[in-house]
Amino acid sequence: MRKVITFAASAALLGCCSSAAIAQTLVAPAGAPDVQAVEGGDIVVTAQKREQRIQDVPITVSAVTGARMAELGVNSLAEVALYIPGLRIQEQSANNPGFVIRGITSDSGSSQQGARVSLYYNGVDISRTRGAYQDLYDLERIEVVKGPQATLFGTASAVGAVNMISAPARAGTSGQLIGTYGNYNRGQVSGFVNVGNDTLAGRLAFAYKYHDGFVRNIAGDPKVPNQNRGKVDQDDLNGQDQRGIRGSLRWAPSDRLTANLVLSYDGQRNPGTAFRSRALAPTGGNGGDYAYAELSGSPFSEAVLGARKLGLKRDVYDANLTATYELSPGVTFTTVNGYRKFNSNEVFDADGGPAWYLEFAEDARGDQWSHEGRFNFTGDTYHASFGWNAFFENNLQRVPFSTEEGTYIGCSVSPAFAAVRGALAANGVSGCVAPNGTVTAARATAVLTRGALTQLPYQSVFTNYGTNDTYSVFADGTWIPVPKLEITAGARVLIERRKSGYSSVQPNSVLLAGLGVRTSLLGTANTNGTIFRAEKSFAAILPRANVLYRMTDAINLYATVSKGRRSPVVQLAAASVGGQVVPNLQIVPDEVVWNYEAGIKGTVGPFTGSLGAFYQDYNGFQVSVTNNGVTTTQSAGKARSPGVEAEGNLKLGRFVQLFGNFAYVDGKIAKNASYGVYSGARFRLQPQYTASGGATIRVPVQTMTLYATPSATYQSSQFFELPNSAAISQGAYALVNLRAGVELEGGKYAIGGFARNLLNRKYLIDAGNTGGGFGIPTYIRGEPQVYGVEISGRF
Repeated sequence: MRKVITFAASAALLGCCSSAAIAQTLVAPAGAPDVQAVEGGDIVVTAQKREQRIQDVPITVSAVTGARMAELGVNSLAEVALYIPGLRIQEQSANNPGFVIRGITSDSGSSQQGARVSLYYNGVDISRTRGAYQDLYDLERIEVVKGPQATLFGTASAVGAVNMISAPARAGTSGQLIGTYGNYNRGQVSGFVNVGNDTLAGRLAFAYKYHDGFVRNIAGDPKVPNQNRGKVDQDDLNGQDQRGIRGSLRWAPSDRLTANLVLSYDGQRNPGTAFRSRALAPTGGNGGDYAYAELSGSPFSEAVLGARKLGLKRDVYDANLTATYELSPGVTFTTVNGYRKFNSNEVFDADGGPAWYLEFAEDARGDQWSHEGRFNFTGDTYHASFGWNAFFENNLQRVPFSTEEGTYIGCSVSPAFAAVRGALAANGVSGCVAPNGTVTAARATAVLTRGALTQLPYQSVFTNYGTNDTYSVFADGTWIPVPKLEITAGARVLIERRKSGYSSVQPNSVLLAGLGVRTSLLGTANTNGTIFRAEKSFAAILPRANVLYRMTDAINLYATVSKGRRSPVVQLAAASVGGQVVPNLQIVPDEVVWNYEAGIKGTVGPFTGSLGAFYQDYNGFQVSVTNNGVTTTQSAGKARSPGVEAEGNLKLGRFVQLFGNFAYVDGKIAKNASYGVYSGARFRLQPQYTASGGATIRVPVQTMTLYATPSATYQSSQFFELPNSAAISQGAYALVNLRAGVELEGGKYAIGGFARNLLNRKYLIDAGNTGGGFGIPTYIRGEPQVYGVEISGRF
């Protein structure tokens, strides 16, 4: 997600093949989890809640195995997404991920809004963005299902779902340890230990990842000549300090019953995100988007914002219990139960410059409980399932704010302060920050109080709450009239109760009161801590229908029609009416999409691949609107998104395989004069064209195996905001990556190296952000060239 604060309320491995997996046709690299071989070399997925070869699934699905992720050396969800057509993941920070499927973004931090893209972890919905980030280590695979999948993945899968499946406990004894070291003091260690037998097995996996920030932050640095003293000595920005641990237990007392318990912890202590301004220069002058920054934070950061320095403290706890029981031949019952708790506090400098101007934190907390029961039936001419689901979540997003009153007024571009800024200019205080980094607005308080005060600290806070309960029943059936044809239909009926709350403490400005104006600096109403509440209930029916036709034993055609829905928003804030502060409630209608797609999957000789085309028709398309820092949701009308996705894998002899994928997504809001500035706008965070490709090379040399995986990713230009703006966009760019080394003793040991962004391409991952809501957009650079060595061993 972008850091915009809401004041109110397979295809195949790595998206490159569609059936035969590179990881199964080659020896798995030493860095991979101990994935068991799949008979016939096919990828088996559970996208339809039963095991199927990926080419037999009548929907568009990509799967990336843990072995494939190890071959590529991908280190995060954002990197994996570069190799999956139709998927983009933006990681401003672990607290602010944005998930994009076919141009539709799910990244809102508001507790009052639902998700558009489902993120699942071992079959449990974790879509709430502030609790959704999950580190990648010891994974069995990631499945990405595109298009609405309500009968399979629930109500949040309005345009698709990402399902992460951890490596399970297995019979036998095995283990692995992987270590890397590279530039920016990059150190990583991960591994697992697995013990057990066919009845009882346990697995413990862990990962720790650290690197220094790659954006230098000179705020408070004693080595920098700087007249703006008194600042906290901040850390460099866009660094990483995260850790995770997972324990898994498998119990199978008989052939008919299997139960899996997975307990996980994920935590971050990352330094701040580099929201860098083009308008507010650091000391020494503005060197551009990729130069050093001076994000100074607030002198009262620890007391008001919750931490002394910019950065993120985040803890996520997760528990999952899944059990499957075979009631009789062809009839099984599966129950999936989950609990997830997250608690995060991220302190950030939203103005992107040295002024004590827009200093925020986001304190997000939540609990989620889920339960699903599903009966599956399998026969010679049919597959069927029905079941129920209950999902409960209780969340809050608390946003404290710190500024200095005179600095805020002098830096603001709001027309409300035009007269005051004119008076300041007449007294020699013009603008916010001078081109050399001097904070000229810091003199505003002294001028406006005629020297009585030099600083006037200001603080405020607002909080939005969301308690959402969803109940649903679903049924899905597949009829196989002849071996070549499968016809599937299903629907989910849901009832949801959405409760929203809002409170604020927004004191009036002392400086403005002295000028005869009684208002808070942000211009938002003050509930003085009183919580306003609202509640609404909604219901919907979400169907899907699919057809699979087997042209040959190796080539399948498929077509699908499905309906998706993003929940209505019970958007609650506060307003001043006649001198009284009252609730301001808006019900934003649900966003409904109909998805139509068709494609082909299969194998021809040494080539395996898939090709699909889709068309998505939206009604009530929801957009986020930011005015003077206040972000709300509204309906922008109709939208369309046609597209094409392709992926393939070509085996060249014994030692080389080529892989690649391509996506064309032309998502736009419809052209209609009544839609105003949104008419014809392209979806944000979605390039029109994306592609990736590379080679997997494995050459045995006596007792060793030489390996190399060169790859490249490409994206065309993209907009970061709605409405679109050339100033808030990123042009086309390509990234080149490489992983290579040598394996010893049949892959038991390995030593090698890696490089990402090998050509050191400069690019942005986001622009606009909270600063954009105040008229000064900020820009976040992407990862520069990183490289290092890695060593691993397993038994």
